[in-house]
Amino acid sequence: MLWSWQSIRARRTVATGAVAALVCVVVSFMFLLFAGNKEADTSQNRVTDAWNRVVPLIRQGPLPPVLQKGEVEAIQVVDEHGRVVAATRNLAGKPPIATFRATRTQVSTARTLCPPIGLRGCMTVASYKVFQPQGPWLLYVSVPVVPWYGQITSLLLAAGVSVLVTTMMTAWTYRDLTKALGPVNAIRAELAEITVTDLVRRVPVPAKYEEIRYLAQTVNATLDRLDEAYTRQRRFTADASHDLRTPITAIRTQLEEALLHPHDTDWPRMAEAVLAGVDRLQRLVTDLLALAQLDARSSLHRDPTDLRRLVDTELERRTHRKRIVKEMPESVFVNCDRLRIARLLGNLLDNAERHAASQITVRVLGDRSTATLEVIDDGAGIAPEDRKVVFDRFTRLDAAYARDANGTGLGLAIAREIATAHGGSLTIEDSERGARFVLRLPAREPQVSV
Repeated sequence: MLWSWQSIRARRTVATGAVAALVCVVVSFMFLLFAGNKEADTSQNRVTDAWNRVVPLIRQGPLPPVLQKGEVEAIQVVDEHGRVVAATRNLAGKPPIATFRATRTQVSTARTLCPPIGLRGCMTVASYKVFQPQGPWLLYVSVPVVPWYGQITSLLLAAGVSVLVTTMMTAWTYRDLTKALGPVNAIRAELAEITVTDLVRRVPVPAKYEEIRYLAQTVNATLDRLDEAYTRQRRFTADASHDLRTPITAIRTQLEEALLHPHDTDWPRMAEAVLAGVDRLQRLVTDLLALAQLDARSSLHRDPTDLRRLVDTELERRTHRKRIVKEMPESVFVNCDRLRIARLLGNLLDNAERHAASQITVRVLGDRSTATLEVIDDGAGIAPEDRKVVFDRFTRLDAAYARDANGTGLGLAIAREIATAHGGSLTIEDSERGARFVLRLPAREPQVSV
């Protein structure tokens, strides 16, 4: 997990740095475009200033042979015959720097020459027509070519700011992630130390970072369920071991005593006693297997079933020691595993027969959403404080033990697990007399005849 979080942190830092770099590149590009346009405007203003300064000199005359350069690279004036009549000092005595001129419909034009005659490097040369009585003269003004990014200073500034912002964003993200992953490392360290014998420990829940706090709370909730399940499993194993050891010990004792006194042993009677112990072992193993399957959440074979018909069939199949009263006015349909619901009903009937005085009432009711099965006996009933306890595994109240010492104490626990697996519930509710077990299952529309 640590490697995973470190990998996430590294990837997050790299991703943030990449995003910051991309944003900086875009912003820097836009800044350089702005700077380049600004510098081009400045260069054009310099050319315009030179034009404003020289044109009046041409028209007023006489034109001095050497012109002041000002803020441009070079200025040159050519008369109507193509002779240079005035120029800046760097073009003195040199031929015209260009031969192009504006078209008839234009006064000015500009071109980039690499280089203009008499100059070095690429220059932007602007050509202006100056109308004279003898014919149009040409005014050439040369300025350095302005790159798209403007000056080198702008380029260095944009690059420096981009590197600085990217570095700051990456460092801030790394620091923030390192700080945020501190609680994650604490959770990891605590989980690494928790063992099956130390499930009471819990991971720390940070006060900040909502997502990590939810993670820690989820981990603690999972540990709570695991601790509860392990405690229940340990208790179940201890109880099962005790209940299995008791009949095995009794059978072993009977057999050893019989072997010590073979001639004084009533072998048929002893065989019946051993067989009774084996029967109890078989019932216990069968119940344990059923609980193991339910705990493993084994799949249910759900079929559309008429609950009234299923209950009626089970009642007809069984032999009853007490009088059975049926109250099943109409069919109620459910989706259920018929074998397991029959097992549930059998466990409820077995429990009712142990406690009923003379009569057991089986009732099937239903509405649009819920199917209800009730098993009611006319015995002493179950005290309200014991109504939840009786569903615990291996729980046997004194009255139950007195009536049947060979019971497993798992029948009602299995019944409730079956009800829960079907998305229903099994509870004990109030009745005028005796115990009233109520099973509720989700009902379905009677579309399929069963």
